[in-house]
Amino acid sequence: MRALVVDDEPPALSELTWLLERDGRFESVLAVGSGTDALRVLESGGIDVVFSDISMPGLDGMELARVIARFADRPQVVFVTAHDEHAVDAFAIQATDYVMKPVSSARLAQAIDRVVEGMQRAAGGGGGAPPQPDPQPVAAEQAPADERIAVELGGVTRFVQRSSIRYVQAQGDYARLFTAHGSHLVRIPLSTLEDRWSDAGFFRIHRSTLVSLAHVAKVRQSQGKLSLVLAPDGPELPVARRHAREVRERVLGAGGR
Repeated sequence: MRALVVDDEPPALSELTWLLERDGRFESVLAVGSGTDALRVLESGGIDVVFSDISMPGLDGMELARVIARFADRPQVVFVTAHDEHAVDAFAIQATDYVMKPVSSARLAQAIDRVVEGMQRAAGGGGGAPPQPDPQPVAAEQAPADERIAVELGGVTRFVQRSSIRYVQAQGDYARLFTAHGSHLVRIPLSTLEDRWSDAGFFRIHRSTLVSLAHVAKVRQSQGKLSLVLAPDGPELPVARRHAREVRERVLGAGGR
């Protein structure tokens, strides 16, 4: 692989370049001190992955990544930063990873593993597709390409596939994403996720709850109250009366039981 490192701080730029060269999976590692210089290098092509700081004068890392996202043959982007508040912003940019400074060789190796997996998937190689959720969907709708959401866990930023999220609950201006293996709090309003994910099969069943249609296993009605049971083993979520008709049409009309 060929990598490009972007950081306006010379010590950080030098250290990250050295760590990448030590890894042994790179044919070359180029280093530049600004987003503008990075674009000049990228214009010549041949770069597989960009390891970029975020807070830089002029063209910062987020702006650089947005430009890269418009490339016809775009390299992967790994953010390497001392600031965790930008993790949610990586949501829409679909960064491959988000590594916190100071960078350890072990953590960087994990990021490089993800870059390799991404290249293998793009080439149709042995990396395979991203992990899919265990539940068997009852009525899966045709959804757009999956997204990767940056979440913080124990001081480490990881990425969760949207397809693994069973439901979402509002917590003030935040939203909690529930998968089969746990939950993650992200700094984004529920209404924003509803708008963004409606085409991917997420719909509102309560003022504070969105559900993924692909994860609905059963519909229950008892004493006039409607609820949805999610695969593989729950939970059972109540449906607000005002949303009951829409939920029946969405779930039962799509072939659920």
